[in-house]
Amino acid sequence: MVETPRIVVAGTQSGVGKTTIASGLMAALSAEGHNVGPFKIGPDFIDPSYHALATGRPGRNLDAFLSGADLVGPLFAHGSQGVDVAVVEGVMGLFDGKGGGGEFASTAHVAKLLRAPVLLVMDAGAMARSAAAVVHGYATFDPGLRIAGVILNRVGSPTHEAILREALGPLGVPILGILRREANLHTPDRHLGLVPAVERSEEARKALKAVGEKIARSCDLEKIVRLAASAEPLYAEPWDPELTEIGTPPVRIAVAGGPAFSFIYEENLELLRGAGAETVFFDPTTEEDLPEDTDALYLGGGFPETYAEALSENEPLREKVRAFARSGRPVAAECGGLLYLCRGLDGQKMCGALDAEARMTGRLLLGYREALSLADSPLTRRGATLRGHEFHYSMVEPQAGALPEASPAWELSGRGEEGFVVGGVHASYLHTHWSATPEVPRRFVHSAARNRARVAEARVS
Repeated sequence: MVETPRIVVAGTQSGVGKTTIASGLMAALSAEGHNVGPFKIGPDFIDPSYHALATGRPGRNLDAFLSGADLVGPLFAHGSQGVDVAVVEGVMGLFDGKGGGGEFASTAHVAKLLRAPVLLVMDAGAMARSAAAVVHGYATFDPGLRIAGVILNRVGSPTHEAILREALGPLGVPILGILRREANLHTPDRHLGLVPAVERSEEARKALKAVGEKIARSCDLEKIVRLAASAEPLYAEPWDPELTEIGTPPVRIAVAGGPAFSFIYEENLELLRGAGAETVFFDPTTEEDLPEDTDALYLGGGFPETYAEALSENEPLREKVRAFARSGRPVAAECGGLLYLCRGLDGQKMCGALDAEARMTGRLLLGYREALSLADSPLTRRGATLRGHEFHYSMVEPQAGALPEASPAWELSGRGEEGFVVGGVHASYLHTHWSATPEVPRRFVHSAARNRARVAEARVS
């Protein structure tokens, strides 16, 4: 049974300041000495990077589509071990999920799976008594959900605050925070959302400190902690990433990191280590060599387009990645990693491990996907199924007559064939959370182990 105090910070809709307030609450509670467990509902990578800065713990995702609803509780139990309060940031509006006809994968759905109270954030900037109608609607829409408090953002003046308090008073939903309009409470963004914290760590630390101090002054932290402690007991055993089998040889998996590649789920790394791998990070924008004794490469997502010039100028590493990939050794690439393996990206030279060109477009391709594996690879066997999501403004175009030996990686629901499997390379736009499919990291580690064995045999002969 999990008794960790927990609260879900939800928004009436996107853009109400939910991420700023959730991250600031984490920072404020951490500053008070709490050991805060940070979580994000949905597939997003960027918000958890700010959560990690605010708390000093890995930011973790809780996504009922990617992992399945049955794993939400166990993943929370795993990630909240050793914390005294957990703050869970929602996704989009409180009731926005995978579709319009049900709650699946919404903030409300996950909050109920966690048996957690909800702290509702709303933008009250252009409202008076209408704010009461909004809060009333959210509080009564789903009787199985407990909206236990509200934070009013972008309140204009003491008079405006008084009007809002008078309007909301009869509802019985306590106001636990009032934040004034402040232009400096802002996080830079670009085409995929907020700028990841890893790209502006010092600036982000200062901003989080300021937001945390603002939240501490503007919100009733004591009542929020008491509210978190009122969460009902959660009956779930902690998820276990341990996959090691007796006799599995140790392998070394090099993981792309740095500012260009920061989109990897923490649990994926834990599963690789649990299957017997050592994970070691390298920065493709600055380091000219792969880590010593690398058996496999894991190139996650991120913003290679923003750092295309630095990636292109690092010719020694591009050559080594291309040679590694074309040697048949295991390479897993997701989204940004796919772009990096192409010949070029918007005219900048990339690794050339795939005979394809990548370019940025003005069109966002976004959504959850059901995926069917179309080829045996170091990650999956042909016919396997899993779930993932796409989120990109780029496209990859194979060169005419190129890649005759390549196979598409996936058949994606609503999308068709996508990605490449060629040799030991599995490259795709699909972001995957391996918690529900531990056979994927296990297969990847076993592929790396077979590669190490082949290299050892070649040296002996």
